[in-house]
Amino acid sequence: MVSTRSFFVVCCIVLMSMISTAQTPSISQPTIWAQKPDVAAFEKIENDRLGAAQDSLAKLVAVKDKRTVANTLTLFDEAIQSVNSANYFAGLMEQVHPDATFRDHATAMLNKASAVQTSIALNRDVYHALAALDLSKADPATRYYVQRQLLEFRLAGVDKDDATRARLKTLNERATDEQSMFDRNISDSQKVVEADPSELAGLPQDFIDRHKPGADGKIHLTTDYPDAFPVMKFAKSDALRRRMSLAFNTRAYPKNQEVLANLLKTRYEIATLLGYSNWADYNAADKMIKRGQNIANFIREVNDAARPLAQREFEMLLAEKRQTDPGAKEIWDYESGYLSELVRRSQYDFDSQSVRPYFPFAQVKQGILDTAADLFHVTFQQEKNVPAWDPAVETWMVLDHGKPIGRFYLDLHPRPGKYSHAEMAPVLDGIHGKQLPEAILVCNFPAPTATDPGLMEYGDVETFFHEFGHLMHHILGGQQQWAGISGISMEADFVEAPSQMLEEWIRSPQVLAKFARNYKTGEPIPADLVERMNRASAFGRGNWVARQNSYTAISYDVYKENPVGVNFDTVTQQDVRRYTPFMPLPDTHSWASFGHLGGYSSAYYTYLWDKVIAEDFFMQFDHKNLLGGDAPMRYRRVVLEPGGSISANDLVKNFLGRPANMTALEKWMGQEFAGSSGGTTKSAAE
Repeated sequence: MVSTRSFFVVCCIVLMSMISTAQTPSISQPTIWAQKPDVAAFEKIENDRLGAAQDSLAKLVAVKDKRTVANTLTLFDEAIQSVNSANYFAGLMEQVHPDATFRDHATAMLNKASAVQTSIALNRDVYHALAALDLSKADPATRYYVQRQLLEFRLAGVDKDDATRARLKTLNERATDEQSMFDRNISDSQKVVEADPSELAGLPQDFIDRHKPGADGKIHLTTDYPDAFPVMKFAKSDALRRRMSLAFNTRAYPKNQEVLANLLKTRYEIATLLGYSNWADYNAADKMIKRGQNIANFIREVNDAARPLAQREFEMLLAEKRQTDPGAKEIWDYESGYLSELVRRSQYDFDSQSVRPYFPFAQVKQGILDTAADLFHVTFQQEKNVPAWDPAVETWMVLDHGKPIGRFYLDLHPRPGKYSHAEMAPVLDGIHGKQLPEAILVCNFPAPTATDPGLMEYGDVETFFHEFGHLMHHILGGQQQWAGISGISMEADFVEAPSQMLEEWIRSPQVLAKFARNYKTGEPIPADLVERMNRASAFGRGNWVARQNSYTAISYDVYKENPVGVNFDTVTQQDVRRYTPFMPLPDTHSWASFGHLGGYSSAYYTYLWDKVIAEDFFMQFDHKNLLGGDAPMRYRRVVLEPGGSISANDLVKNFLGRPANMTALEKWMGQEFAGSSGGTTKSAAE
């Protein structure tokens, strides 16, 4: 997942740019936490950035001469850079700072930064200044930047009357506050599940070793990923898995019921004030998909492709369940992960626990760095002894031919109050020759200790690759003149394509050979184990797509019409039943912790939309040597480096020679039944 905090750029995150040529001098800039700000210092940083944005806009409006790129667009872009910096920093601190009071102040500053963004978007003087630019001699990227920004201004309502613009300003500020509260409630809603020691049967031994009984004789498990996911996948105790599912899927409930209802009403009013019939139509207007109805069409197309495979997989899962429950006719959704693991053992001779000894956290981290270095032709250099908000945070520089082109931070382990999923978030926009791009990976992988190497699940490793795909897009897409088209600033429904494509590298024996070694013996992962892993990981793709399609439908259905009276439980239950073969567990409220309903809103379809593109991209690589040939550098140059300087539709066509189609996804889904057992068999994240 990529963070969606930014407002003014098309994909909701504007990222970096910087230097990659010998003629450009190196840039030196302090790390984000170099000053170790307390609350007062943090708020001063934020206010200074917002003040700088306002100063740039005041200078822009005051220009009396003919409008030029130099006297208008430059000042506009400086304002965007400053307000985005404030927005990124506040959003990050809201998600990762260990002190709840500091997070509260960060939420307040995030709302303030968002209010400034809204005021810019509704500023007619700024809009008319950009519209008056003579771009006849400008380069294509600059012309495209102005074209896209004028569209965003109109979508913000800049051409409406004064009363409407004032109302839109109020509504956008309210929506920002409501989304922040929705996100905070999720982050703050860790739950605890009690278990008898005997109920841990089936779980990995290192998991059991980390979870000792308390004074009450009970094991205390949390709903954080490192506890919840292994329980749902491996615990033999159906009762424990059921309790964990109930706890996990009632996080932020009932707190988020009113918050989400209010957010939907606010967004619906914004959309209707701007002439759209619903939020889904409005939200699609600046994206690849263009219209809300096209989301509905896409959902149907995906359902038609996935349903036969999903049903075939369901029959295999049901047969497995009937080994212990002969009369079973249904499968609860919480059972699917455990039953899938049993099928992989019985039908594919693969136990996912068998690969965990080859995935200790430190080796995986280094392996991903090495893979990305080889694939993208860059190097990484850790900056030692750099202060941060938590001692576990690492700071790294990215070098291209010895020149720094960006910096990133790794905050990879869970702690109370921290964002509980996985994402890449921007920290600073890169400006060619002026400012290094910076970003962060915020994840929740098991933390290694002196006695525990932090063995990772296959899905954890895949997630790590995914987020690093966002990171490299962020850095390599940052070679632009303007902050507003730097990094991942094209249409927002392209943002998940590069990250989902990088997931495929975990299936490569060539890549695994770089880091997958037994943490005790140093033995490389055996070739036959990799082959069985890839065959087994192909099982379940139809149901993965079906499940993703159900999330897509939920996201669309709650936003596709007037939300007054919408019942989130009913929509969720109906869409799970309509698009997957599983029975949703009663008394769960998974929508309450479905964070994408805030950030992505009606656009969760992005994941499947981009999966289609990602698989099409992946087909262009040499599957016998993913790091070789001309595809890696061509992909870097044609897809990643342009950032948001051209449309995502053009990025796709420039790399593929045509628009993307469903063929590659259908082939990917069907490989489990096509007899494929190659080392690069692909699977989706679980």
